[in-house]
Amino acid sequence: MTVPFGAFVVREHAAGRLVVQPRMGFATPAAMRAGLLGTRAAAATTVGTLTLDSYTRVGDLAAAARALAEGVPLNGFPLVTHGPEVTRAMLDGVLGAGFPVQVRHGSARPQDIVRTLVAAGLDATEGGPVSYCLPYSRTPLATAVRHWVEACDLLAAAGGVPHLETFGGCMLGQLCPPSMLVAISVLEAMFFARHGIRSVSLSYAQQADPAQDEEAVRALRRLAARHLPGVEWHVVLYAYMGVYPRTPDGAARLLASAARLAVRSGAARLIVKTAAEAHRIPTVEENVDALELAARVAAETPRAEAEAADTGLLEEASTLVEAVLDLGDDLAATVPAAFARGLLDIPYCLHPDNAGRARGYLDAAGRLQWADTGGLPIRPPSRGARPSRTGSAELLSALCHVERKFDAPPPARAGAGPGGAQ
Repeated sequence: MTVPFGAFVVREHAAGRLVVQPRMGFATPAAMRAGLLGTRAAAATTVGTLTLDSYTRVGDLAAAARALAEGVPLNGFPLVTHGPEVTRAMLDGVLGAGFPVQVRHGSARPQDIVRTLVAAGLDATEGGPVSYCLPYSRTPLATAVRHWVEACDLLAAAGGVPHLETFGGCMLGQLCPPSMLVAISVLEAMFFARHGIRSVSLSYAQQADPAQDEEAVRALRRLAARHLPGVEWHVVLYAYMGVYPRTPDGAARLLASAARLAVRSGAARLIVKTAAEAHRIPTVEENVDALELAARVAAETPRAEAEAADTGLLEEASTLVEAVLDLGDDLAATVPAAFARGLLDIPYCLHPDNAGRARGYLDAAGRLQWADTGGLPIRPPSRGARPSRTGSAELLSALCHVERKFDAPPPARAGAGPGGAQ
């Protein structure tokens, strides 16, 4: 007997345990099963992941089938091509009450994926009409929204308490000011709830400044409590998704900082990254090492007693959410309309349905700020507070800021725990 994915995470969080999760995906059932068993056996509170391949993500099932037939390596598990029977057999004896499994994919058109995961006995996946459209596809946003309405309907009709995680807090991975990440995550979670999903998680991707990130996660929790009445929810934090440290020590320190952030901010689940991220797809053993490091650091980290400093992030994120809600009750219509009007705008996103007028930058303290708010319904930055220009050199420097910071030897300090400096 299995425990629903969302209920498992909520239960473990209430018991004071951080749930840690890899991004793992392998092409063959045998390799995928071995990866899940390794995750389950880790010295940590874990959930499993079936990360799908890029052919399945874009719906090119013929290419996925050819790759399997010819033994061509895939960068994930081709769920739809293998089909529910093969997947159910692979999960037999792995999936259980103490080990739920989530399907992760990246598709703007996820209906076949949802049908297959439900038929295979799974109840959890992730994505969203904005977050799996704008960064990953050229699909028109309104079309992606229709696809995700159908996906929610399919998942809700499966029975039980299926779970959907919004990817909205991870838009482009970096250089998007946190208020926009929080707002998109909340709006996608509300979209799921309004289409019948009663268990959701709201994502946020670790950025460059721990204090700003803690404020962002707390703002996300406040807005979730406000806008998701009657819905089971938790927050999932992603370890940094941008240019990753190239040294093993730097990667370990960055992951440790993510684990501390998760505990201090009240997140319930952490998606880890490994020391191999800057070089190649990690092995099962490297994933397990990352899971266990994160769990050790989390166990040693007290939850913050005081609220993070208020820099206006909650107010800004709330303003963005309310601007969409002011357009009407149907989020399937108002979210695309908000992007069309520039009320929502993701910096550096090249999708045709993104206005592309808003810009973010990393200030001298390592905090993400607005350089230009375009048509966003928030206060524009003062002229003296924003950079005079953000050219390619400045953009590249910002993108590599975290890599440089964590690959540099940390300053020695007494009593430093795993991962060294924050």
